[in-house]
Amino acid sequence: MRKHVHHDQKVLLPSVLATGQRPSRLQRQGRYTRESMRHPGKMLPAIAAQVISAFTEPGDLVIDPMCGIGTTLVEAIHLGRDAAGVEYEPEFVHLTVGNLRHAHAQGAAGTPQLICGDARNIANLYASLRGKAALALTSPPYGSHTHGQVRSRRDNGGGSVIKRHHRYSADRGNLAHQPLPALLDGFGQVLAGTATLLRPAGAIAVTVRPIRVKGELIDLPGHVIDAAQEHGLVLTGRHAALLAGLRDGGLVSRASFFQMLETGRVRDRGIPACVTAHEDLLLFQRVAPLTGGER
Repeated sequence: MRKHVHHDQKVLLPSVLATGQRPSRLQRQGRYTRESMRHPGKMLPAIAAQVISAFTEPGDLVIDPMCGIGTTLVEAIHLGRDAAGVEYEPEFVHLTVGNLRHAHAQGAAGTPQLICGDARNIANLYASLRGKAALALTSPPYGSHTHGQVRSRRDNGGGSVIKRHHRYSADRGNLAHQPLPALLDGFGQVLAGTATLLRPAGAIAVTVRPIRVKGELIDLPGHVIDAAQEHGLVLTGRHAALLAGLRDGGLVSRASFFQMLETGRVRDRGIPACVTAHEDLLLFQRVAPLTGGER
């Protein structure tokens, strides 16, 4: 509700952010290149825009250590902030560059920079930015083939369901290919390295949702909190960023085909299940070092 204030004053956000009023496709239409739509797991632009607006002022620096197709960076420079990102996959770096060029063509005033590399090494990759960022905003990978796009029977003349653009990476070095414990430890390393780039009172914001793996509901937000705390960060806030729309006091589902399919399969086994209607927005800060006489 209030914009960022420097020093020790707190940022106030509503507990629930109305970030799903328009479907993702419409949020991106005309603002992002068409080719970048093939990325399998994109952050909602409305989430990025609301978080950046709340925690930063024009001219501030925003970091995304796992920037994908550059949603955080694009929304930041549209809002007059500077931005810096790291992306492991060369293909996604290419898509980010295209989106940033498109944003500048539309009048975005912020200055971005981008590195193709391993975000676990972000403290060295961006050593020149140490202590300068007001905000880091990112999302962890959900696995190597969790998301994607689909042509349903209705779209395919009654034929089989065709899934495409669903593999996050073919590179086995990508964190997305790691088993969950290794993925979480790697993501914790990313957050710890990113924290070194924050100025005093700077925040790290992570958007993450629960996932189902072979029908089992995995509390990924809870695991991310544990991983962040193990790497020296403290949870300072937890909010709900809606993926559904708000209409007349109710929710309008924006659930993907895959969410609906997986939820239906779980229900068929007699297990109560609902489609995901929000992402957790987790806020972290570095643990403050003890001063002089404190113990």
